[in-house]
Order: sequence, then structure tokens, then C-alpha cells
Amino acid sequence: MQELYADIIVDISHEKLDKTFQYRVPERLAGVLEAGMCVVVPFGNGNKPVKGYVMEVGGECRFEPSRMKEIQGLVKDSVEVEDKMIALAGWLRRNYGSTMIQALKTVLPAKQSVKRLEHKKLQRLMSREELLSLLGECRRRKQVAKERLLQELLEQETIPYEWVTGKLGVSAQTVKSLERAGAVRIESSLAYRNPVRLKETAEKEKNLSEDQRHIVERVTADYDGGHPGTYLIHGITGSGKTEVYMRLIQEMTKRGKQAVVLIPEIALTYQTLLRFYRRFGDRVSVMNSTLSAGEKYDQCQRAKNGEIDVIIGPRSALFTPFPQIGIIVIDEEHENSYKSEGSPKYHARETAVEVARLHGASVVLGSATPSLEAYYRAGRGEYTLFTLKERLTGGRLPTVYTIDLRQELREGNRSIFSRKLQELLSDRLAKGEQSILFLNRRGYAGFISCRACGHVMKCPHCDVSLSEHKGGRLLCHYCGYGEPKPKICPKCGSGYISGFRAGTQQIEEKLKELYPDVRTLRMDADTTRTKDSYEQILSAFSNGEADVLIGTQMIVKGHDFPRVTLVGVLAADLSLSTGDYHAGERTFQLLTQAVGRAGRGSLPGEAVIQTYQPEHYAVVHAAKQDYEGFYEEDILYREMLGYPPVSHMLAVQVFAREEERGMKLAGWLARRAGALKSHGEDGKMQILGPAPAAIGRINDIFRFVFYIKCSNYGKLIQIKDALEEALRGQPLKQETVQFDFDPMNTI
Repeated sequence: MQELYADIIVDISHEKLDKTFQYRVPERLAGVLEAGMCVVVPFGNGNKPVKGYVMEVGGECRFEPSRMKEIQGLVKDSVEVEDKMIALAGWLRRNYGSTMIQALKTVLPAKQSVKRLEHKKLQRLMSREELLSLLGECRRRKQVAKERLLQELLEQETIPYEWVTGKLGVSAQTVKSLERAGAVRIESSLAYRNPVRLKETAEKEKNLSEDQRHIVERVTADYDGGHPGTYLIHGITGSGKTEVYMRLIQEMTKRGKQAVVLIPEIALTYQTLLRFYRRFGDRVSVMNSTLSAGEKYDQCQRAKNGEIDVIIGPRSALFTPFPQIGIIVIDEEHENSYKSEGSPKYHARETAVEVARLHGASVVLGSATPSLEAYYRAGRGEYTLFTLKERLTGGRLPTVYTIDLRQELREGNRSIFSRKLQELLSDRLAKGEQSILFLNRRGYAGFISCRACGHVMKCPHCDVSLSEHKGGRLLCHYCGYGEPKPKICPKCGSGYISGFRAGTQQIEEKLKELYPDVRTLRMDADTTRTKDSYEQILSAFSNGEADVLIGTQMIVKGHDFPRVTLVGVLAADLSLSTGDYHAGERTFQLLTQAVGRAGRGSLPGEAVIQTYQPEHYAVVHAAKQDYEGFYEEDILYREMLGYPPVSHMLAVQVFAREEERGMKLAGWLARRAGALKSHGEDGKMQILGPAPAAIGRINDIFRFVFYIKCSNYGKLIQIKDALEEALRGQPLKQETVQFDFDPMNTI
């Protein structure tokens, strides 16, 4: 039997993550031991038994076999937070492909050299009589600083240290001399940085509707019965999903459990945090990329110590080291920001289900426009589906007008704003009501279409749009198909062939030309660079400091502005042409979310969707707010072409300094993958590419990709493992390879 060896990490602080030690795997653990498991190993000269974590198991011995120590055994029934995190890292490594080190750095809180916050104070030790005697002596010696401090100590027994050194201007040396004299004692206590600085009054619980109450009762009953599950709440905009989340979390905190609430954008943190803080007070905290290293570290410590019950943040908040997670909520679960772009390329939805399994917790997904993956699984019984179909504010869904921009062009209107949108904007400004203008810029950069008839140049093999490259070539980034850019439209013969070029700044300028007195706010990548910019813009708009909020997709996600009665969607169909099989789904989601921002208060709402493709099923169903109708059409398309969630895809991404070597490596890997093709269920495997990436070179790194479609996810994991093994024997020269399962974006 072949000897097996395991790479073990015995210290999991981040500075030492790259230091592993190799141990022999005893025969009794062969076939049992896996990456992520917790073991006991002899360590150091004294062979002291210490706990370690398995990074990798293999047959290669890197040291003298006679000097190799042996693993003593497995640590069973370990329940420590870090043990669960290591197990989770092993799961990420197996299911998404990365090094174990990358997986560990993803899940473990950063143990950086963060200086702990100290609160210091001076405590008086002498009696008043002794202090007066010492004060007289200081006056005789003209020790002015000591005199000031002693005078203050006569008034109060404890003084904050920073007040002594700041306001009183007393040096640390002077304080030390009084400490040596026995007059005072310096007392220190550690404090945590708290990024939440809200002064909001408590919010009363709202009465739940019958449908809301049913969800809360079902989820808690399953949990109490020892069968926590994964639940999908499909609720229209304004149907009260957040109230359900809060009531479920309240039930879990009563049971001594903690909750993780994931939101897709930092821009949503402020409004979400405000609502939760009003309900749960300072037992709520936040975790996101705007926090300092010290703030992040302290939130992890507070979570470990049980000082907070609820953490709110984007996908990384999932790895908050709570000891007793009871529920994980993923709001707006359809958002593609829940998929990591860095290695390991995990999805928060699947990872949350694994975290919940480790903790025995429930997972609640919520969206007005669920991802096809979540809805498909609910249809197969993997998730429990709940629906909320009524707006609790009493408001109705807005009236939607779909405007054909081709017709506008034919009738002489070359403005960014359709005549209907201009009419409704004038009406809102006259009434003092607010409007949102949403510029759907997703996918604007590369595709080519006809402005006269709306025809988009597509790949004949993949049914995705072709992207424009230098030299006048149109390319498909799935299979590599290419053709010259046409000078006239192949459908209608028009010369209006071009890409789209517009930004929020141009929209703002055009709006002010039409309405010189209009008050505007912009929310896009340029205006949200600073730490508190999201909060400032949203607060200003909420407080009525602007008539119109102009922005990209970040303004249509989850925000609640009762005075907004009009939403205008500019260039609605841009996202239909992203060169990606998700194009229809993302367009439907964006349009539905955008339209849902109007009429959330007591005033009725209206929405205008401007498009060159008014007949496209994503636009038609979004205008009617008909999710089921959209799902039935889009899932049929996925079935026909073998795209997720019906089938699965593995993207193999190659990055290289030299173009020729990168293309050669991508081709070699694609051939290796093709050789692994087998019959039966796995025989349905299909390989697309390799081809240059959508952006073929970034920072002088050439990028290539090929895709493997297969209905069996396990088979794709086997292929990933085989390609990783093959790469270990390759002399790579500044090339790297990454794996992306069921990719959300093309690279």
C-alpha cells in the first residue's frame, strides 16, 4: 500500500499561513483523512502533542522518510469556531478550486498586527489630607504641572488619562512620578472599536400579515424540531421581507443563537443597519470593506465573545466567527456580487448552506426576483418556497410604460429622454415629488447594435452578443467565433450601427438643460469613493435635498424612498447584450428592482422603461412584474443550451505574461479535459473554446478561457482535480490557472 503524507498547519495566525509541516498518515487513517480535518500531531523537539489542520494529503514525501513523524489521531466532536472554519476552508477548496492557503485566508478573520484600544484612567490613592500636603510641597518647588493634576484630583477621584495629558497638559513622566510616590494608580481596560455610530430611537414591532406569520412559524418549528432547512422567500418589492427576517432573528436570539445578514452592496448597509439597530440596539454590528483593520478585528473578537447577536454585511460577513449561528439571511439573493471574483470563486448562497450545516442553522433567501438557481432548486424540493404577493404599505405596484426608442428616433426625438419620461418628470417637479433616473450601464462597453431597428450582433453558436475589439472585429467570448464589424445593419440596412456611450454625468447635464432649477444627486462609482459617501448621498435624498437621484444599478437595490413616485429606466436593454447567458435574467431583475422603487409610500407610482427591444421577453415580463412568466421562458432557454442551473459549467481561466504561452497552455488544458470525457450521464460533457477573454489583456497579463458543460457537478470537480494534478508537473513560467464553477460573469 502506498505511503501517504499530509501537510499540516499547526499555527493558523495569518502571518504564518504559508508554513506547513509534513507528517506520515498512519494506515488506520488512510482513506479517512481529508483536507480541513483537525488532527493531533507531535511537534517540536519534545514531541509535544498539538492540534493541527490538514492542508493536503498526497503520496509525495518531501523529507527523509526515516525522520518523518506520524499523525497521532483525529480530533473528534470538536466544536470550536476555528475548527468549523478550517472544515469550511476544506469544503471551499474541494468545491471551488484554490489552494488551501487561499481558502483559509478567505474564511479566517485577519490576525494582523492590530493595536488594541486601551482606555486608561488615573485613580486617586491618597486621602485629601495627604494630597493637600503633597500639593503644598509642589507649590514650594514650583512644580506647576504636578500642582495642576493634584488640584484636579482633589475635585474628583478618577480622571481619564487622555484628559490629563491633553486638557491639563501633564506629561506621562510627571504622572509616573506621582504613581511612584503612591498618590495615583494608572488603570487600563481594553476597549473595542465599534463602527456603528447611530442614535436612533427604538422601533416597535410591526404586526405581521398572515403570510408573514406563516413563514416565521414554519421556519422556527423546523428549527426547534431539529430539521433546519433552506427557505426561499419570493416577495414582491415592499411586501415586508425585512420584517420577516427581523422576526426570525428575534426568535433565534431568544434561543441564544446568533444571526448573519448578508446584503449585496455596501450602499445598502446604512439603511439595513438602521432598521436592525432600531430593533436590536447595540447587539448589532457591521462588517464590510470600508472598516479599518482595527474595526474588523474588533468585530470578530466581539462576535467570538458573544457581545453581538447580529452581523450585517456583504458576502465576507458570512465568515464572522460566531460560536452559535442559528440563522443566515441572504437578502436580494439574486445579486451576482454574492459570487467571489477572487480565488476561491465561491458563491455565498451555497457556502451559507454549508456554514448552516456545520452549525445546525437555518438559511433564508429573499428576493423579489429570485435567481434561476434558487427558484429551480425550490421547484425540485431542495429549498422550501414561500411567496409574499402584497405590498404592506397599501401601495400598488407602479403603472409601467414601455417606450420604443426606435419609434422615438423615427419621430425625430434624439434626446436621451423619451417624450413620455419628460412629461412625467415635469409633472413630478411641479408636485414636489421625487424621481429616480436609472442608467443601465451593465454591458454597455462592448456590444454592437442597430439604433434604427434594435438588432444586436450575436454569435451563431452560443446565442450571446458579440463584443467589439480593436481592428473592427466582433468576437464571442465563449467559443471564439469572430466576424468583421458590419457597416450597415444586416437586418434593416440602416447605417445606425454603433455601441452605447453615455454616463450619469451626461444624463445630469442633459436633465439640467431641460430643467435648469432641478436639484440633482448622482450615485455612481465616481461619487461613492469615500468611506461615508453612500450614507451621505442616500441621507440627503431621503431628507428631500434633491428632486432627482441619478445613478447606476446601485440606486435600484433595496432602497426605500416613500416620496419617489417616478422611476425612469434609460437604455433598459443594454444588459441584454452583455455576451453572457445571464443577460435576460439580469435585465429582468434590474428592471423589476428599478420599477419597484416607485410608489412605495402612500402616493401611487409610475415607471418608464426606455428600450430598443420592447418585444424581448425580459422587458415584457419586467413591465408586468411577472416573475413566473419570465422564469418559464428563461429556464426553457437554459435547458435547450445546457446552461446552469439545469446543467453546470466550469470555466478554466488562464493568465499569462506571454500571449503565445497562455494560448498554448489553455489549449493543452482543454485537450486534457476532453480526454477525461466518459460515457453515460457524464458523456454529455461539452467543451467550448479556448478563446481570448472578453478583455484579452489587463496590466500586460494575457487572459484566455474555456468552458466545460456537464450535468454532473461531481464530474466537473473530478476534472478540476485532474487538471490541478496535471499542472503540478508543468514548468509554468509566469502563468496561473483559476477555476470558476457556474460562473456569474465571463472574464
